[in-house]
Amino acid sequence: MGKPTGFLEYERQQNTSVDPLERIKNFNEFHTPLTSDERKKQGARCMNCGVPFCQSGMVLNGMKTGCPLHNLIPEWNHEIYTSNYKHALSRLLKTSNFPEFTGRVCPALCECACTCGLDGQSLTVKDNELFIIENAFANGYMKPREIEVRSDKKIAVIGSGPAGLAVADMLNYRGHNVTVFEREDRAGGLLMYGIPNMKLEKSVVDRRIDLMMAEGVKFVTDADMADKEKAEKLVNEYDAVVLCVGAKNPRAVFSPEIMAKDGMYYAVDFLTENTKSLLNSNFEDKKYPEVSGKDVVIIGGGDTGNDCVGTCVRHGAKSIVQLEMMPKPPVIRGENNPWPEYPKVLKVDYGQEEAIAVYGKDPREYQKTATDVTFDKDGKPVYVTVCDVAFEGRRPVPVESTKKEIKADVIIVAAGFLGTEKNIADAFGIELDARTNVKTDNYKTSREKVFAAGDTRTGQSLVVSAIADARACAKEVDTYLMGFSNMI
Repeated sequence: MGKPTGFLEYERQQNTSVDPLERIKNFNEFHTPLTSDERKKQGARCMNCGVPFCQSGMVLNGMKTGCPLHNLIPEWNHEIYTSNYKHALSRLLKTSNFPEFTGRVCPALCECACTCGLDGQSLTVKDNELFIIENAFANGYMKPREIEVRSDKKIAVIGSGPAGLAVADMLNYRGHNVTVFEREDRAGGLLMYGIPNMKLEKSVVDRRIDLMMAEGVKFVTDADMADKEKAEKLVNEYDAVVLCVGAKNPRAVFSPEIMAKDGMYYAVDFLTENTKSLLNSNFEDKKYPEVSGKDVVIIGGGDTGNDCVGTCVRHGAKSIVQLEMMPKPPVIRGENNPWPEYPKVLKVDYGQEEAIAVYGKDPREYQKTATDVTFDKDGKPVYVTVCDVAFEGRRPVPVESTKKEIKADVIIVAAGFLGTEKNIADAFGIELDARTNVKTDNYKTSREKVFAAGDTRTGQSLVVSAIADARACAKEVDTYLMGFSNMI
Protein backbone atom coordinates (compact mmCIF):
# COMPACT_ATOMS: atom_id res chain seq x y z
CA MET A 1 0.00 0.00 0.00
CA GLY A 2 1.65 3.22 -1.16
CA LYS A 3 -0.27 5.51 1.19
CA PRO A 4 -2.03 3.82 4.10
CA THR A 5 -4.31 6.80 4.68
CA GLY A 6 -5.01 7.50 1.00
CA PHE A 7 -8.59 6.25 1.10
CA LEU A 8 -9.27 8.68 3.95
CA GLU A 9 -7.55 11.70 2.39
CA TYR A 10 -8.70 11.60 -1.22
CA GLU A 11 -12.15 11.52 -2.77
CA ARG A 12 -13.04 9.45 -5.82
CA GLN A 13 -12.55 11.46 -9.01
CA GLN A 14 -13.37 9.94 -12.39
CA ASN A 15 -12.23 11.08 -15.81
CA THR A 16 -14.40 14.02 -16.80
CA SER A 17 -16.92 13.92 -19.65
CA VAL A 18 -17.65 16.48 -22.36
CA ASP A 19 -21.08 18.07 -21.86
CA PRO A 20 -23.82 15.98 -23.52
CA LEU A 21 -25.05 18.79 -25.78
CA GLU A 22 -21.49 19.34 -27.01
CA ARG A 23 -20.35 15.74 -27.47
CA ILE A 24 -23.37 14.72 -29.56
CA LYS A 25 -22.04 16.95 -32.35
CA ASN A 26 -19.65 14.16 -33.35
CA PHE A 27 -18.85 10.48 -32.86
CA ASN A 28 -15.57 10.99 -31.00
CA GLU A 29 -14.70 9.63 -27.56
CA PHE A 30 -15.67 12.21 -24.96
CA HIS A 31 -13.80 11.47 -21.72
CA THR A 32 -10.92 13.69 -20.58
CA PRO A 33 -8.22 11.95 -18.49
CA LEU A 34 -6.97 13.33 -15.20
CA THR A 35 -3.48 14.72 -14.84
CA SER A 36 -0.74 12.38 -13.60
CA ASP A 37 -0.76 14.04 -10.19
CA GLU A 38 -4.50 13.57 -9.81
CA ARG A 39 -4.25 9.98 -11.04
CA LYS A 40 -1.62 9.26 -8.36
CA LYS A 41 -4.17 10.27 -5.75
CA GLN A 42 -6.66 7.82 -7.18
CA GLY A 43 -4.06 5.07 -6.99
CA ALA A 44 -3.35 6.07 -3.40
CA ARG A 45 -6.97 5.37 -2.44
CA CYS A 46 -6.37 1.61 -2.78
CA MET A 47 -6.23 -0.07 0.65
CA ASN A 48 -4.39 -3.20 -0.59
CA CYS A 49 -7.04 -5.31 1.13
CA GLY A 50 -6.11 -8.58 2.78
CA VAL A 51 -8.83 -10.15 0.62
CA PRO A 52 -9.02 -8.08 -2.59
CA PHE A 53 -12.55 -8.78 -3.83
CA CYS A 54 -11.83 -6.47 -6.80
CA GLN A 55 -9.82 -9.23 -8.47
CA SER A 56 -11.97 -12.16 -7.39
CA GLY A 57 -14.09 -12.77 -10.51
CA MET A 58 -16.73 -14.54 -8.42
CA VAL A 59 -20.35 -15.34 -9.20
CA LEU A 60 -22.67 -14.31 -6.38
CA ASN A 61 -26.43 -14.74 -6.59
CA GLY A 62 -26.14 -15.46 -10.32
CA MET A 63 -24.11 -12.31 -11.09
CA LYS A 64 -20.41 -11.80 -11.69
CA THR A 65 -18.53 -9.49 -9.35
CA GLY A 66 -14.83 -8.69 -9.33
CA CYS A 67 -12.53 -8.92 -12.35
CA PRO A 68 -12.92 -12.12 -14.45
CA LEU A 69 -9.28 -11.68 -15.52
CA HIS A 70 -8.17 -11.58 -11.87
CA ASN A 71 -6.17 -8.45 -12.61
CA LEU A 72 -3.57 -7.64 -9.94
CA ILE A 73 -5.36 -4.40 -9.12
CA PRO A 74 -3.80 -3.49 -5.73
CA GLU A 75 -0.33 -4.02 -7.19
CA TRP A 76 -0.70 -1.62 -10.09
CA ASN A 77 -2.60 0.92 -8.01
CA HIS A 78 0.48 1.05 -5.77
CA GLU A 79 2.73 1.53 -8.79
CA ILE A 80 0.56 4.40 -10.02
CA TYR A 81 0.93 6.14 -6.66
CA THR A 82 4.72 5.72 -6.77
CA SER A 83 4.87 6.84 -10.45
CA ASN A 84 6.45 3.53 -11.43
CA TYR A 85 4.42 3.32 -14.61
CA LYS A 86 6.56 0.72 -16.39
CA HIS A 87 6.16 -1.72 -13.55
CA ALA A 88 2.46 -0.92 -13.34
CA LEU A 89 2.26 -1.88 -17.00
CA SER A 90 4.10 -5.17 -16.45
CA ARG A 91 1.71 -6.17 -13.68
CA LEU A 92 -1.33 -5.17 -15.75
CA LEU A 93 -0.24 -7.05 -18.87
CA LYS A 94 0.48 -10.17 -16.83
CA THR A 95 -3.26 -10.90 -16.71
CA SER A 96 -4.86 -8.54 -19.25
CA ASN A 97 -4.30 -8.70 -23.01
CA PHE A 98 -6.12 -5.52 -24.02
CA PRO A 99 -6.49 -2.97 -21.19
CA GLU A 100 -7.19 -0.25 -23.75
CA PHE A 101 -10.46 -2.03 -24.59
CA THR A 102 -11.63 -3.01 -21.11
CA GLY A 103 -10.55 0.39 -19.76
CA ARG A 104 -13.13 1.91 -22.11
CA VAL A 105 -16.05 -0.52 -22.39
CA CYS A 106 -16.00 -2.74 -19.30
CA PRO A 107 -18.82 -2.20 -16.75
CA ALA A 108 -16.09 -2.31 -14.07
CA LEU A 109 -17.07 -5.37 -12.07
CA CYS A 110 -13.87 -4.70 -10.12
CA GLU A 111 -15.22 -1.40 -8.81
CA CYS A 112 -18.49 -3.05 -7.78
CA ALA A 113 -16.48 -5.36 -5.50
CA CYS A 114 -14.05 -2.72 -4.17
CA THR A 115 -13.94 -2.67 -0.37
CA CYS A 116 -13.99 1.14 -0.39
CA GLY A 117 -17.44 0.86 -1.93
CA LEU A 118 -18.77 -1.01 1.09
CA ASP A 119 -18.94 2.24 3.05
CA GLY A 120 -18.17 5.02 0.60
CA GLN A 121 -16.99 5.31 -2.99
CA SER A 122 -15.01 2.62 -4.77
CA LEU A 123 -11.69 3.16 -6.51
CA THR A 124 -11.55 4.39 -10.09
CA VAL A 125 -10.05 1.03 -11.12
CA LYS A 126 -11.23 1.25 -14.72
CA ASP A 127 -9.82 4.75 -15.24
CA ASN A 128 -6.56 3.74 -13.53
CA GLU A 129 -6.23 0.77 -15.89
CA LEU A 130 -6.81 2.99 -18.92
CA PHE A 131 -4.24 5.48 -17.65
CA ILE A 132 -1.56 2.79 -17.40
CA ILE A 133 -2.01 1.44 -20.92
CA GLU A 134 -2.48 4.81 -22.64
CA ASN A 135 0.57 6.18 -20.83
CA ALA A 136 2.48 3.14 -22.10
CA PHE A 137 1.46 3.73 -25.72
CA ALA A 138 2.20 7.45 -25.45
CA ASN A 139 5.70 6.84 -24.08
CA GLY A 140 6.69 4.03 -26.42
CA TYR A 141 6.55 1.20 -23.89
CA MET A 142 4.19 -0.85 -26.07
CA LYS A 143 6.58 -2.25 -28.62
CA PRO A 144 6.22 -5.49 -30.59
CA ARG A 145 7.40 -8.42 -28.50
CA GLU A 146 10.06 -10.63 -30.03
CA ILE A 147 9.04 -14.27 -30.38
CA GLU A 148 12.40 -15.98 -30.02
CA VAL A 149 11.32 -19.56 -30.74
CA ARG A 150 8.58 -20.64 -33.15
CA SER A 151 6.89 -24.03 -33.19
CA ASP A 152 5.80 -25.72 -36.39
CA LYS A 153 2.13 -25.61 -35.32
CA LYS A 154 -0.43 -23.69 -37.38
CA ILE A 155 -3.58 -22.37 -35.72
CA ALA A 156 -6.63 -20.82 -37.39
CA VAL A 157 -8.75 -18.48 -35.29
CA ILE A 158 -12.20 -17.75 -36.71
CA GLY A 159 -13.40 -14.33 -35.60
CA SER A 160 -11.43 -11.27 -34.50
CA GLY A 161 -13.53 -9.96 -31.64
CA PRO A 162 -12.18 -9.82 -28.07
CA ALA A 163 -12.04 -13.61 -27.70
CA GLY A 164 -10.46 -14.20 -31.11
CA LEU A 165 -7.83 -11.54 -30.57
CA ALA A 166 -7.01 -12.84 -27.09
CA VAL A 167 -6.63 -16.45 -28.27
CA ALA A 168 -4.43 -15.28 -31.13
CA ASP A 169 -2.34 -13.06 -28.85
CA MET A 170 -1.72 -15.84 -26.34
CA LEU A 171 -0.90 -18.57 -28.85
CA ASN A 172 1.27 -16.31 -30.97
CA TYR A 173 3.32 -15.25 -27.95
CA ARG A 174 3.71 -18.93 -27.09
CA GLY A 175 5.43 -19.32 -30.46
CA HIS A 176 2.73 -20.89 -32.61
CA ASN A 177 1.84 -19.62 -36.08
CA VAL A 178 -1.57 -17.96 -35.89
CA THR A 179 -3.88 -16.75 -38.65
CA VAL A 180 -7.09 -14.92 -37.77
CA PHE A 181 -10.00 -15.05 -40.23
CA GLU A 182 -12.61 -12.27 -40.08
CA ARG A 183 -15.72 -12.17 -42.27
CA GLU A 184 -16.03 -8.37 -42.16
CA ASP A 185 -13.89 -5.94 -44.14
CA ARG A 186 -11.95 -4.86 -41.03
CA ALA A 187 -10.52 -6.86 -38.15
CA GLY A 188 -11.88 -6.32 -34.65
CA GLY A 189 -15.25 -8.05 -34.67
CA LEU A 190 -17.51 -6.70 -31.92
CA LEU A 191 -14.84 -4.16 -30.97
CA MET A 192 -14.86 -2.72 -34.48
CA TYR A 193 -18.51 -2.84 -35.48
CA GLY A 194 -20.59 -3.81 -32.43
CA ILE A 195 -19.46 -0.92 -30.22
CA PRO A 196 -19.92 2.65 -31.53
CA ASN A 197 -16.96 4.94 -32.11
CA MET A 198 -17.79 7.38 -29.28
CA LYS A 199 -17.43 4.50 -26.83
CA LEU A 200 -14.35 2.93 -28.44
CA GLU A 201 -12.59 4.85 -31.18
CA LYS A 202 -11.62 2.51 -33.99
CA SER A 203 -8.10 3.89 -34.16
CA VAL A 204 -7.60 2.18 -30.78
CA VAL A 205 -8.63 -1.17 -32.29
CA ASP A 206 -6.44 -0.62 -35.36
CA ARG A 207 -3.49 0.25 -33.12
CA ARG A 208 -3.75 -3.11 -31.36
CA ILE A 209 -4.22 -5.02 -34.63
CA ASP A 210 -1.10 -3.35 -36.04
CA LEU A 211 0.87 -4.34 -32.93
CA MET A 212 -0.27 -7.96 -33.21
CA MET A 213 0.65 -8.05 -36.89
CA ALA A 214 4.11 -6.71 -36.04
CA GLU A 215 4.43 -9.61 -33.59
CA GLY A 216 3.60 -12.13 -36.30
CA VAL A 217 -0.17 -12.70 -36.21
CA LYS A 218 -1.70 -12.86 -39.69
CA PHE A 219 -5.15 -11.41 -40.39
CA VAL A 220 -7.40 -12.33 -43.31
CA THR A 221 -10.51 -10.16 -43.73
CA ASP A 222 -13.59 -10.69 -45.93
CA ALA A 223 -13.22 -14.37 -44.98
CA ASP A 224 -16.60 -15.87 -44.15
CA MET A 225 -15.96 -19.43 -42.98
CA ALA A 226 -19.63 -20.44 -42.72
CA ASP A 227 -19.11 -22.74 -45.69
CA LYS A 228 -18.49 -26.50 -45.45
CA GLU A 229 -15.82 -26.56 -48.13
CA LYS A 230 -13.85 -23.72 -46.54
CA ALA A 231 -14.29 -25.18 -43.07
CA GLU A 232 -13.03 -28.60 -44.17
CA LYS A 233 -10.01 -27.03 -45.81
CA LEU A 234 -9.12 -25.18 -42.59
CA VAL A 235 -9.46 -28.28 -40.44
CA ASN A 236 -7.26 -30.24 -42.85
CA GLU A 237 -4.57 -27.56 -43.25
CA TYR A 238 -4.25 -26.35 -39.66
CA ASP A 239 -3.21 -28.17 -36.49
CA ALA A 240 -6.02 -26.54 -34.52
CA VAL A 241 -9.01 -24.32 -35.25
CA VAL A 242 -10.54 -22.03 -32.62
CA LEU A 243 -14.06 -20.69 -33.15
CA CYS A 244 -14.51 -17.20 -31.69
CA VAL A 245 -17.47 -16.04 -33.76
CA GLY A 246 -19.52 -14.57 -30.92
CA ALA A 247 -23.19 -15.04 -30.18
CA LYS A 248 -24.72 -12.88 -32.86
CA ASN A 249 -27.99 -14.78 -33.30
CA PRO A 250 -30.49 -12.05 -32.26
CA ARG A 251 -33.44 -12.65 -29.98
CA ALA A 252 -36.54 -12.31 -32.15
CA VAL A 253 -39.32 -9.93 -31.14
CA PHE A 254 -41.07 -9.90 -34.52
CA SER A 255 -41.28 -12.40 -37.37
CA PRO A 256 -38.57 -12.51 -40.07
CA GLU A 257 -41.10 -11.07 -42.54
CA ILE A 258 -41.59 -8.00 -40.35
CA MET A 259 -37.86 -7.56 -39.72
CA ALA A 260 -37.17 -7.66 -43.47
CA LYS A 261 -39.11 -4.41 -44.07
CA ASP A 262 -37.61 -0.92 -44.40
CA GLY A 263 -37.16 0.87 -41.10
CA MET A 264 -36.75 -2.38 -39.12
CA TYR A 265 -33.27 -3.16 -37.75
CA TYR A 266 -31.51 -5.49 -35.41
CA ALA A 267 -29.26 -3.43 -33.13
CA VAL A 268 -25.90 -4.92 -34.16
CA ASP A 269 -26.73 -4.43 -37.86
CA PHE A 270 -27.80 -0.85 -37.12
CA LEU A 271 -24.56 -0.10 -35.26
CA THR A 272 -22.42 -1.88 -37.86
CA GLU A 273 -23.83 0.12 -40.77
CA ASN A 274 -23.28 3.36 -38.86
CA THR A 275 -19.66 2.59 -38.03
CA LYS A 276 -18.87 1.45 -41.57
CA SER A 277 -20.29 4.65 -43.00
CA LEU A 278 -18.38 6.73 -40.44
CA LEU A 279 -15.07 5.05 -41.19
CA ASN A 280 -15.53 4.90 -44.96
CA SER A 281 -16.78 8.42 -45.59
CA ASN A 282 -17.62 10.26 -42.34
CA PHE A 283 -21.27 9.49 -43.22
CA GLU A 284 -21.08 11.23 -46.59
CA ASP A 285 -21.94 8.02 -48.47
CA LYS A 286 -25.36 7.93 -46.72
CA LYS A 287 -25.01 4.15 -46.34
CA TYR A 288 -26.44 4.07 -42.84
CA PRO A 289 -29.98 3.89 -41.42
CA GLU A 290 -31.65 7.30 -41.68
CA VAL A 291 -33.16 8.43 -38.37
CA SER A 292 -32.90 12.21 -38.68
CA GLY A 293 -36.25 13.83 -37.88
CA LYS A 294 -37.85 10.43 -37.22
CA ASP A 295 -39.57 8.85 -34.23
CA VAL A 296 -37.39 5.95 -33.10
CA VAL A 297 -38.40 3.06 -30.84
CA ILE A 298 -35.63 0.88 -29.43
CA ILE A 299 -36.71 -2.46 -27.96
CA GLY A 300 -34.25 -3.43 -25.23
CA GLY A 301 -32.80 -1.56 -22.28
CA GLY A 302 -29.29 -2.99 -22.09
CA ASP A 303 -25.89 -1.66 -23.16
CA THR A 304 -26.53 -2.29 -26.85
CA GLY A 305 -29.85 -0.46 -26.66
CA ASN A 306 -28.08 2.44 -24.96
CA ASP A 307 -25.50 2.52 -27.77
CA CYS A 308 -28.39 2.78 -30.24
CA VAL A 309 -29.84 5.67 -28.23
CA GLY A 310 -26.54 7.56 -28.35
CA THR A 311 -26.23 6.92 -32.09
CA CYS A 312 -29.79 8.11 -32.82
CA VAL A 313 -29.30 11.24 -30.73
CA ARG A 314 -26.23 12.13 -32.78
CA HIS A 315 -28.15 11.66 -36.02
CA GLY A 316 -30.92 14.03 -34.92
CA ALA A 317 -33.84 11.71 -34.24
CA LYS A 318 -37.11 13.54 -33.59
CA SER A 319 -37.87 11.37 -30.56
CA ILE A 320 -36.53 8.22 -28.92
CA VAL A 321 -38.40 5.68 -26.81
CA GLN A 322 -36.48 2.78 -25.28
CA LEU A 323 -38.59 -0.13 -24.07
CA GLU A 324 -37.21 -2.04 -21.09
CA MET A 325 -38.93 -5.30 -20.15
CA MET A 326 -37.61 -5.42 -16.60
CA PRO A 327 -38.91 -3.27 -13.70
CA LYS A 328 -37.16 0.01 -12.92
CA PRO A 329 -34.23 -0.71 -10.56
CA PRO A 330 -33.91 1.05 -7.20
CA VAL A 331 -31.62 4.06 -6.84
CA ILE A 332 -29.71 2.44 -3.95
CA ARG A 333 -28.93 -1.21 -3.15
CA GLY A 334 -31.71 -3.25 -1.64
CA GLU A 335 -31.15 -5.36 1.46
CA ASN A 336 -31.35 -8.45 -0.74
CA ASN A 337 -28.45 -7.18 -2.89
CA PRO A 338 -25.54 -6.72 -0.44
CA TRP A 339 -21.93 -5.89 -1.25
CA PRO A 340 -19.91 -7.42 -2.91
CA GLU A 341 -22.70 -8.60 -5.23
CA TYR A 342 -23.08 -6.67 -8.46
CA PRO A 343 -25.33 -3.71 -7.54
CA LYS A 344 -28.76 -3.94 -9.15
CA VAL A 345 -29.37 -0.19 -9.12
CA LEU A 346 -30.54 2.41 -11.61
CA LYS A 347 -27.83 3.45 -14.04
CA VAL A 348 -28.06 6.38 -16.42
CA ASP A 349 -25.59 5.57 -19.18
CA TYR A 350 -24.16 8.02 -21.69
CA GLY A 351 -26.91 7.51 -24.28
CA GLN A 352 -29.73 8.08 -21.81
CA GLU A 353 -27.87 11.08 -20.39
CA GLU A 354 -27.68 12.58 -23.87
CA ALA A 355 -31.36 11.86 -24.58
CA ILE A 356 -32.33 13.59 -21.33
CA ALA A 357 -30.28 16.64 -22.36
CA VAL A 358 -31.87 16.78 -25.82
CA TYR A 359 -35.47 15.66 -25.22
CA GLY A 360 -35.90 16.59 -21.58
CA LYS A 361 -36.64 13.08 -20.29
CA ASP A 362 -35.20 9.60 -19.89
CA PRO A 363 -36.12 7.60 -23.01
CA ARG A 364 -36.66 4.39 -21.05
CA GLU A 365 -40.10 3.01 -20.32
CA TYR A 366 -39.97 0.12 -17.88
CA GLN A 367 -41.89 -3.18 -17.87
CA LYS A 368 -42.91 -2.62 -21.48
CA THR A 369 -42.64 -4.76 -24.56
CA ALA A 370 -43.64 -4.54 -28.21
CA THR A 371 -46.10 -6.97 -29.77
CA ASP A 372 -46.82 -5.74 -33.31
CA VAL A 373 -45.98 -3.14 -35.96
CA THR A 374 -48.32 -1.17 -38.22
CA PHE A 375 -46.97 -0.34 -41.69
CA ASP A 376 -48.14 2.20 -44.24
CA LYS A 377 -48.99 1.39 -47.87
CA ASP A 378 -45.30 1.61 -48.79
CA GLY A 379 -44.36 -1.01 -46.21
CA LYS A 380 -42.71 1.40 -43.78
CA PRO A 381 -43.46 1.39 -40.03
CA VAL A 382 -45.76 4.08 -38.63
CA TYR A 383 -46.76 2.63 -35.26
CA VAL A 384 -45.57 -0.04 -32.87
CA THR A 385 -47.97 -1.72 -30.48
CA VAL A 386 -46.66 -1.81 -26.91
CA CYS A 387 -48.04 -3.11 -23.64
CA ASP A 388 -47.12 -3.60 -20.00
CA VAL A 389 -45.36 -6.74 -18.84
CA ALA A 390 -46.26 -8.77 -15.77
CA PHE A 391 -44.08 -11.55 -14.35
CA GLU A 392 -45.22 -15.04 -13.49
CA GLY A 393 -42.17 -16.08 -11.51
CA ARG A 394 -39.34 -15.13 -13.87
CA ARG A 395 -41.46 -15.47 -17.01
CA PRO A 396 -42.58 -12.15 -18.59
CA VAL A 397 -46.21 -12.10 -19.72
CA PRO A 398 -47.74 -9.30 -21.89
CA VAL A 399 -50.76 -7.59 -20.30
CA GLU A 400 -53.19 -7.55 -23.24
CA SER A 401 -55.49 -4.93 -21.70
CA THR A 402 -52.72 -2.31 -21.70
CA LYS A 403 -51.97 -2.43 -25.43
CA LYS A 404 -51.53 0.89 -27.21
CA GLU A 405 -49.88 2.23 -30.34
CA ILE A 406 -47.00 4.70 -30.28
CA LYS A 407 -45.48 6.53 -33.23
CA ALA A 408 -42.50 4.77 -34.76
CA ASP A 409 -40.76 5.51 -38.08
CA VAL A 410 -37.72 3.41 -37.17
CA ILE A 411 -37.71 0.34 -34.92
CA ILE A 412 -34.48 -1.14 -33.56
CA VAL A 413 -34.52 -4.52 -31.81
CA ALA A 414 -31.86 -4.72 -29.09
CA ALA A 415 -33.37 -7.57 -27.08
CA GLY A 416 -30.21 -9.62 -26.64
CA PHE A 417 -28.84 -12.71 -28.34
CA LEU A 418 -29.67 -16.41 -28.33
CA GLY A 419 -26.34 -17.95 -29.25
CA THR A 420 -24.06 -18.82 -32.13
CA GLU A 421 -25.29 -18.49 -35.69
CA LYS A 422 -26.16 -22.00 -36.83
CA ASN A 423 -24.42 -21.74 -40.19
CA ILE A 424 -20.95 -21.74 -38.64
CA ALA A 425 -21.79 -24.84 -36.57
CA ASP A 426 -23.15 -26.59 -39.64
CA ALA A 427 -20.08 -25.70 -41.68
CA PHE A 428 -17.72 -27.25 -39.13
CA GLY A 429 -20.08 -30.10 -38.26
CA ILE A 430 -20.10 -29.41 -34.52
CA GLU A 431 -22.80 -29.76 -31.89
CA LEU A 432 -24.69 -26.94 -30.20
CA ASP A 433 -26.04 -27.12 -26.67
CA ALA A 434 -29.62 -26.50 -25.53
CA ARG A 435 -28.98 -22.72 -25.52
CA THR A 436 -27.61 -22.83 -29.11
CA ASN A 437 -24.06 -22.13 -27.95
CA VAL A 438 -21.26 -24.32 -29.27
CA LYS A 439 -21.10 -27.39 -27.05
CA THR A 440 -17.66 -27.91 -25.52
CA ASP A 441 -15.80 -30.14 -23.12
CA ASN A 442 -12.89 -28.19 -21.67
CA TYR A 443 -13.04 -25.89 -24.72
CA LYS A 444 -12.97 -28.82 -27.15
CA THR A 445 -15.94 -29.08 -29.50
CA SER A 446 -17.47 -32.33 -30.68
CA ARG A 447 -15.00 -32.36 -33.56
CA GLU A 448 -11.31 -33.21 -33.29
CA LYS A 449 -8.92 -30.23 -33.60
CA VAL A 450 -11.75 -27.68 -33.25
CA PHE A 451 -12.07 -25.54 -30.10
CA ALA A 452 -14.37 -22.68 -29.10
CA ALA A 453 -14.04 -19.68 -26.79
CA GLY A 454 -15.82 -16.53 -25.68
CA ASP A 455 -19.47 -15.86 -26.44
CA THR A 456 -19.40 -18.70 -29.00
CA ARG A 457 -19.09 -21.11 -26.09
CA THR A 458 -20.74 -19.26 -23.20
CA GLY A 459 -23.42 -17.17 -24.86
CA GLN A 460 -23.67 -13.38 -24.74
CA SER A 461 -21.38 -11.91 -22.12
CA LEU A 462 -18.92 -9.08 -21.45
CA VAL A 463 -15.75 -8.18 -23.34
CA VAL A 464 -13.68 -8.87 -20.20
CA SER A 465 -15.33 -12.28 -19.74
CA ALA A 466 -14.67 -13.19 -23.38
CA ILE A 467 -11.00 -12.34 -22.97
CA ALA A 468 -10.76 -14.40 -19.77
CA ASP A 469 -12.44 -17.36 -21.46
CA ALA A 470 -10.13 -17.04 -24.46
CA ARG A 471 -7.02 -17.11 -22.27
CA ALA A 472 -8.17 -20.35 -20.70
CA CYS A 473 -8.97 -21.79 -24.13
CA ALA A 474 -5.54 -20.84 -25.46
CA LYS A 475 -3.92 -22.86 -22.68
CA GLU A 476 -6.00 -25.91 -23.61
CA VAL A 477 -5.08 -25.53 -27.31
CA ASP A 478 -1.41 -25.25 -26.37
CA THR A 479 -1.65 -28.39 -24.23
CA TYR A 480 -3.40 -30.23 -27.07
CA LEU A 481 -0.64 -29.28 -29.50
CA MET A 482 2.42 -29.65 -27.28
CA GLY A 483 1.40 -32.10 -24.57
CA PHE A 484 1.89 -29.45 -21.88
CA SER A 485 1.55 -25.69 -21.43
CA ASN A 486 3.46 -23.08 -19.48
CA MET A 487 0.76 -20.43 -19.97
CA ILE A 488 -0.52 -18.60 -16.90
